[in-house]
Amino acid sequence: MIGFYDYTVILTYMSLVSGVIGMFCTFTGHMHWAIFCLALCGLFDTFDGKVARTKKNRTEDEKRFGIQIDSLCDMVCFGAFPVAICFHSGMYTIWGMAILVFYCLAGLIRLAYFNVLEERRQQETEENRKYYQGLPITSIAVILPLIHLSSAFFQQNYILILNIGMLVTGILFILNFQFRKPTNKELAVLIVIVAAAVIYMVVYYKWRGIFRWNWRSLADNVSTQ
Repeated sequence: MIGFYDYTVILTYMSLVSGVIGMFCTFTGHMHWAIFCLALCGLFDTFDGKVARTKKNRTEDEKRFGIQIDSLCDMVCFGAFPVAICFHSGMYTIWGMAILVFYCLAGLIRLAYFNVLEERRQQETEENRKYYQGLPITSIAVILPLIHLSSAFFQQNYILILNIGMLVTGILFILNFQFRKPTNKELAVLIVIVAAAVIYMVVYYKWRGIFRWNWRSLADNVSTQ
């Protein structure tokens, strides 16, 4: 079989699987589980590079393969997948769709540019990257769950918040500025925040669904009497 198969690519493949399952959840209307899958994609992506670097005897082809599959996976999980979530969440107006197209295009440009710079950087040094140029596309795994959480508190303005959030995020993907790579402690804090937001959403939507079911059942019983 073509390709490379070892433990260094497992988390990248798991991220892709989570993204595809998340799309299934999106298309079937299970938005809170879709957001959960997006957060899971972000978690896998956080550690895939760290796991890959534990293998000290990687060949140049294995390194290049890792760069390529990471970016291809990111385009699916943090490019196309969030677009599907946002479209099904209400961004289906002309302006909303234009923002989503721009977001996806900006993500594509950013990933291609990153690939060029990263391959050159790895040829010049073995040091870990300390700064990103522009906002990493994987940041949507933090941004979108927090925006989605706002729907529980700002229902009337949620779509506006979603539109602005996706537009600003897309712009930050391609702006030329240095974004410091988070430390392990900062990553741990982000993981806890996103996990708390996702857990709250799952519980909130579950109990809201139960409440609505009970209310409708009660209304049906009253109407039949």
